[in-house]
Amino acid sequence: MSTDLEVGLRARVTVPGSSANLGPGFDTLGLALGIYDTVEVEVTSSGLEVEIFGEGADDLPRDGSHLVVKAIRQALKAADVDAPGLKVTCTNNIPQSRGLGSSASAAVAGVVAANTLAGDVLDTEEIVQISSSFEGHPDNAAASVLGQAVVSWTDIPVDGVSHPVYRAVQLPVHPDIKATALVPSFHASTNAVRKVLPSHVTHTDARFNVSRTAVMTVAVQHHPELLWEGTRDRLHQPYRADVLPVTAEWVNRLRNRGYAAYLSGAGPTAMVLHRDPIDPKIIESAKSDGLRVLDLEIAGPVTAELSRA
Repeated sequence: MSTDLEVGLRARVTVPGSSANLGPGFDTLGLALGIYDTVEVEVTSSGLEVEIFGEGADDLPRDGSHLVVKAIRQALKAADVDAPGLKVTCTNNIPQSRGLGSSASAAVAGVVAANTLAGDVLDTEEIVQISSSFEGHPDNAAASVLGQAVVSWTDIPVDGVSHPVYRAVQLPVHPDIKATALVPSFHASTNAVRKVLPSHVTHTDARFNVSRTAVMTVAVQHHPELLWEGTRDRLHQPYRADVLPVTAEWVNRLRNRGYAAYLSGAGPTAMVLHRDPIDPKIIESAKSDGLRVLDLEIAGPVTAELSRA
């Protein structure tokens, strides 16, 4: 039988955004980014109240279908506690549906908030597991939970009944590496962009991506001079170019200038990992094309604070 949480308990969670794939590491590599959503959850006597400020304030639901609320309830169940009511306040800075991990960050924020209210009974592996289950892959969620860069993977049960198991380990990022996001004004649906991917790839392309993923894990930790080579990809970005032409053009333009640019997640953001500043003329050109330019540090893990009203 679950235990009711004390009315007036509050959790405040600060969760970073993320970039997935990093070029070749499809559904595997992730990177935490220094752009943050803040979620405050208060246990109330009854009902559900959801407030949203910032990104998505005009579009996101304010009921039990909100991803943060769903994640809170899932984590409370896992922690074997219950809340008679909830007040959830979301202050969003991560652009929505742009390939910067907004959905994963929302899931992580809800899970961590619930765990904080419950007394931190869930360990990190459980937080990664629950957060990742909402998207079906752990690269973004694990990056927001663990911080820095991550290598993640999914164990698919052979019995066809058990749930997938999502796992990840953190990779410390070389201190010289920074990220710059070129963010278009339009959205991209992850499911829609995935539909353009082929069901089969050649052994040559698979081998190419395995090698570049290995290079990338070395590049982000110890050898940033290898970032350009480590972000090369043949498995997904070429197929997505037709449906994301603006992004593809900018990724190609940057790579032709020697920058380690890639499609961030399912897009449409183009991400650049670099040590030296990007040529100001390129930045001005991107802004002239209507792209929002975000200079981002590599972020640490999600953080949470507990208080009482």
